[in-house]
Amino acid sequence: MARQSESGLPIEPVYGPDDLTGWDPAGKLGGPGAYPYTRGVYPTMYTGRPWTMRQYAGFGTAAESNARYRRLIAHGTTGLSVAFDLPTQMGHDSDAPLAHGEVGKVGVAIDSIEDMRVLFDGIPLDKVSTSMTINAPAALLLLLYQLVAEEQGVPADRLTGTIQNDVLKEYIARGTYIFPPKPSLRLTADIFEYCTAEIPKWNTISISGYHMAEAGASPAQEIAFTLADGVEYVRTALAAGMDVDDFAPRLSFFFVARTTLLEEVAKFRAARRIWARVMREDFGARDPRSWMLRFHTQTAGVQLTAQQPEVNLVRVAVQALGAVFGGTQSLHTNSFDEAIALPTDKSARLALRTQQVLAHETDVTATVDPFAGSYAVERMTDDVEEAALDLMRRVEDMGGAEAAIERGFQKAEIERNAYRIAQETDSGDRVVVGVNRFRLDEEEPYEPLRVDPAIEARQARRLAELRAGRDRAAVDTALDALRKAAQGTDNVLPPMKEALRARATVGEVCDALRDVWGRYVPSDAF
Repeated sequence: MARQSESGLPIEPVYGPDDLTGWDPAGKLGGPGAYPYTRGVYPTMYTGRPWTMRQYAGFGTAAESNARYRRLIAHGTTGLSVAFDLPTQMGHDSDAPLAHGEVGKVGVAIDSIEDMRVLFDGIPLDKVSTSMTINAPAALLLLLYQLVAEEQGVPADRLTGTIQNDVLKEYIARGTYIFPPKPSLRLTADIFEYCTAEIPKWNTISISGYHMAEAGASPAQEIAFTLADGVEYVRTALAAGMDVDDFAPRLSFFFVARTTLLEEVAKFRAARRIWARVMREDFGARDPRSWMLRFHTQTAGVQLTAQQPEVNLVRVAVQALGAVFGGTQSLHTNSFDEAIALPTDKSARLALRTQQVLAHETDVTATVDPFAGSYAVERMTDDVEEAALDLMRRVEDMGGAEAAIERGFQKAEIERNAYRIAQETDSGDRVVVGVNRFRLDEEEPYEPLRVDPAIEARQARRLAELRAGRDRAAVDTALDALRKAAQGTDNVLPPMKEALRARATVGEVCDALRDVWGRYVPSDAF
């Protein structure tokens, strides 16, 4: 009896030439770096240099996170990845009532330019690529980064990195939205336009399937709903008057890597192929860079267990291998203790060492797309592609990603799959080592990293000092200019930048936009 993949597709015990009957290598495969990029977006891939090794980090205060970044760089990290706390992600200052109890807990607290200066103190922003996992207030954090770079004497055209800036998936799977979908999409288009002119090397969005996977999406759902969101963003930018080849080369994606290695490799290959065809055939992009699906990968946090946490080292290594075989451009490897608490310095270092072993002690970087021509992987690539395209067609039939979100389609599909996984785990049909099989009678004690609860009070004091020492009239004038731009059609980023330069806080800037655009309240369908 054939097994089923994570997407519910059959996995045959043996594959052979008959499974590729009618297969068109020229149309589906191509060479590495050639359309439709099934084998990778660059001709040499890792044979020239390995992927960018990012470690997602941030906790407590900007000073604590800065110290962690410096240690990661010293250990060989080649790119930073910033985690922000929930108040920052939701556009609230650390002293706001809604922020109580959450300051610095799941990421770093950033309230103003003062915190951003501390976060990147001593880190040359013209030499480090920085990814920021921030969505609804992505524009603010990007502009704060640009302002700090200016203070370092680094021109904006030398800045490299990524802001996640993918608010559509927040309505589907994660929940850190602020504004309703339409103004959120308008803000995304403004970021595209601003960066094209001001920060040309910056990746303006990281369209994310990772969080959908964490919520329970299958591999086929993950790429289908992520690429459908990408289509919505492209349409939004085109409707704002931009040319597709002006912004599409800076679009990027963010996926998960699970332990089901073969299907994950197939998923990445299928996603590249679908996106290349969408951009060239549906949107008429002419620049080959617009056809390339470039992506960051994070190993699957949802598959990590608090039981026997050291086993997570094995899971992460397998997941990372799938991302590398799948052709990722950058990679974050989760720490083995992340199912328990924030990573310790030692566990974060071990996670980075996992990538370094793959890059320098194995032969996976010696050849491009080693699974090309594999009967199993090529068939699985086709199967995942077909399943994803079917889901994308269903989204289109509803009027596109935004309309489908309003109807709760993606969320319901993901929840249905999550329920299936939970049932299989509870019944024992899905083995989770250390949880429903191979358990210990008594778990070994483990001392996690704990965030100091006094951080909230310290951030509140910093905010009080900031407000007392700034020119309040200049802040009010700048915020009024931002509201005026939000009410009209002007790009909101230039007045937003001036408000942040005047030392307006993240919460104040977001409140100014809330005054105009309102807050998003989910419908009962959700």
